[in-house]
Amino acid sequence: MTKSTSLFVSGILVGVLVSTVGFSLLLQSRRGNPGDTASAGQTVLKLGHSLDTAHPVHRAIVRMRDELESLSGGKMSLDIYPGSVLGSETQCIEQLQNGSLAMTKTSAAVMENFIPEMAVFGMPYVFRDDEHYWQVLGGDIGEGLLRKGVAKFVRGLCYYEGGSRNFYTKQPIRSPEDLKGMKIRVMNSATAIEMIESFGASPTPISSGELYSALAQGIVDGAENNFPTFTSNKHYEVCKHFTLDGHTRIPDVLSISTKSWDRLSGQQQEWLSQAAAVSSDFQREIWAEETQKARDKAESEGVTVYEVDLPPFAERVRPMHDAIENENVKQILDAIGTVE
Repeated sequence: MTKSTSLFVSGILVGVLVSTVGFSLLLQSRRGNPGDTASAGQTVLKLGHSLDTAHPVHRAIVRMRDELESLSGGKMSLDIYPGSVLGSETQCIEQLQNGSLAMTKTSAAVMENFIPEMAVFGMPYVFRDDEHYWQVLGGDIGEGLLRKGVAKFVRGLCYYEGGSRNFYTKQPIRSPEDLKGMKIRVMNSATAIEMIESFGASPTPISSGELYSALAQGIVDGAENNFPTFTSNKHYEVCKHFTLDGHTRIPDVLSISTKSWDRLSGQQQEWLSQAAAVSSDFQREIWAEETQKARDKAESEGVTVYEVDLPPFAERVRPMHDAIENENVKQILDAIGTVE
């Protein structure tokens, strides 16, 4: 090989190497790894979640991004990845822990695997009504639960409305006695199964995709969920009775990696906290609107809605509360009961 040819080949190899390194750095920046990036003086936080873009929570996160950009004068923004493209809720929390993702939204039920005290939300008849629920979440108890994950590198920012779960059946439920002998579909959850058994009913775990046919074929007599889910799955076609007992209320939680949080200045943390609070209020509003639309649709399809006296229902599951083994959860549950 001549000297000129050798130099030519070497030049090509160097060019390829430089291009490869440059592309790799660009790709890393676009992927937001680590979970937050800075370019042209702007801090961009990477946020992943499992919901579709029409969901009220996703719309609230978009609202948060807009508010954050406004508060910071364009110095901060969010890079949002919906639809589980970055992984499941559990995987997203794990990415927060290792710092490869800045923010995520997960159900408090999933957070329970990382923060045992979140189990309080899975217990039935903890909250008296909507006002009591949001008084707890917005007060010292709710704030304390958001901070419980800091030791595990996850900091909660705010709650989103996840709706209340209620019974819907082929026969009316006006009192706990009406549940006796019914076959009720539940999630494959020990707590949900024990709750149904407390009423003398038969809990039947069935996947959500098979529930409509199970109801239609009489495999189960009813199920439990919120109005939007009830209506979107057209369960009103086979269940004409909806009981507003609100036995569980499990919120969604917006969290940030402590590794990302600690890299923010005090001013940036304030902007982000304000934007999260705005998005929480906004999400509650649109969730209420969606719930009312779903209820109106169900009633137009011939569904009767029952508002019931909750204390008799709560009394049936009192042994479940008394049997809680985690002392921290017990203390939180007792504290919730004292909130006016």
